[in-house]
Amino acid sequence: MTKKANVGSIDRILRMIIGVLLIAAPFVFQAQLQDQTIISYAIPVVGIVLIATALFQFCPIYRLFGASTCKVN
Repeated sequence: MTKKANVGSIDRILRMIIGVLLIAAPFVFQAQLQDQTIISYAIPVVGIVLIATALFQFCPIYRLFGASTCKVN
């Protein structure tokens, strides 16, 4: 089964930028997240997922709802 691309160019760029920012956030805001261990681990995981969907040009949530930001399907 092949997965069609459903993440467009602008969407990919935004996902990459937001993903990198989310991965860096716990390091930048270490003092504020000191007592919130779950959040400090969950934020980078969301960032990794965003980067992965940008790299693979496929978002399972978009597929679930039938959405696409990709011009060529």
